[in-house]
Amino acid sequence: MRDTNLSTERVFQLFKELNQIPRPSHHEERVADYLCQFAERLHLPYRRDPENCVVISKPATPGHEDAEPIVLLNHMDMVCVGMSDPLTTPIEAYVEQGWMKARGTSLGADNGIGLSMALAVLESDEVVHGPLEVITTTNEEDGMSGASQLSEDFLRGRKVINLDSEDYDTITTGAAGACLQFHRIPAHPVPPRSDDACWCSIRFQGGLGGHSGVDINKRRCSAVVAASALLSALRQASETVEIASINIGEANASIASSAEIVVCFPSDCSEYVKQQATLTNQWLQQEFADSDPAMHCTISPCDPLPSVINHEAVEALLSCLGQIPQGVVKMSDVMPGTVETSNNVGRIQSEADCIFVSTHTRSFIDSEMDALSRRIASTFAACGAKSTTVMSAPAWQEDQQSAFLQLTSDTFFDVLGWRPRMVAMHFVLEAGFFVQHYPGIQIASIGPRIVEPHSTSERVEISTIDDIWRVLIELLKRLA
Repeated sequence: MRDTNLSTERVFQLFKELNQIPRPSHHEERVADYLCQFAERLHLPYRRDPENCVVISKPATPGHEDAEPIVLLNHMDMVCVGMSDPLTTPIEAYVEQGWMKARGTSLGADNGIGLSMALAVLESDEVVHGPLEVITTTNEEDGMSGASQLSEDFLRGRKVINLDSEDYDTITTGAAGACLQFHRIPAHPVPPRSDDACWCSIRFQGGLGGHSGVDINKRRCSAVVAASALLSALRQASETVEIASINIGEANASIASSAEIVVCFPSDCSEYVKQQATLTNQWLQQEFADSDPAMHCTISPCDPLPSVINHEAVEALLSCLGQIPQGVVKMSDVMPGTVETSNNVGRIQSEADCIFVSTHTRSFIDSEMDALSRRIASTFAACGAKSTTVMSAPAWQEDQQSAFLQLTSDTFFDVLGWRPRMVAMHFVLEAGFFVQHYPGIQIASIGPRIVEPHSTSERVEISTIDDIWRVLIELLKRLA
């Protein structure tokens, strides 16, 4: 098979180019510009919609003009973790023992590697394919506004190869639905009760964090859970412990790996606060010794702040966090070992007039997702908060016996010598929106092995990029 031996060298070059373009969710304009310029350089027609989604069309390889159009799907944004300024910070990638990683930040392999493969196909004169559409959406990681707003005439193709999967030995044939909500608890600054209070910064650090869908059942220690437990203990002991600022979590779609809370308290409470921090560390070691052993709590003196958060807002926050589920809610009865429903609190941030909280609810059953998200919103509403639904994406499930999925499986077997699993995954994909917008569409989602996405430990296994690339170009040839 000559085509399956094409080099991935250009894929890696394109990925390096992408990683020089900052691309956090909601700020994809420069990547969209890059894609349009890429199409112009190749003299390929393209469209860019108001959400900055871009579709580039490429005519079929001569002799394959009558083949059915095929769509390659990716998203252009990434979850930026570990970056002091995601709008200006390029990613420094390196290879170590067969894995590509990034220095101190998330890597952007999700979904930069898949996008690089699609661009390499557009650029190549050697890959055999029918009429081709490469669509790249925006804001997939934090609301899916790009996919949800696609016009009905944006695509012609009804067979989609999504290159956004992270399990190398798997064809993803279904994904959970997801509801992302923002909650804002009214808050206002008030003067500290004591002029001679002790001020300190409570930090939670060292957590693995991770993807709030695929990693939700791995017993990671959410900094939200750890910090709220400590704050509740301090507040129960004495209302004289006041909270001045809260900053927990890195991204709405991630399990929080860090937190910083500034508190003040009378000097006679100092020993009690230290004791509670010690007890918290003991609990962390006992509870997460095997699954998240580096998460720990530290307390250090800090400069005073001019105000603290009013008592009612803090109590409302702790009350809500104590009532809503965090982590796995229900395992599936029909898919053994698969999480059916979950909820994750991604970020908590004190702002000028409110305490901001994000929740990400997922389920393979849309009605259960809707019911749980309504329950969460009601819990916050009872405490005076306002909730906004930022995204509500439907679950998606393909027919695993379809000719398209069987052809994809056969291609894996013929190219790599083994058959992939066909599974539904507990993360949200844009596929649900594509099924809504484009009746009759079929989707197969594949990708290289990406570990710890949405974290500073994100890495991709080099050999699996080579393998998925070979599968992709052979599959395109067969579909032609």
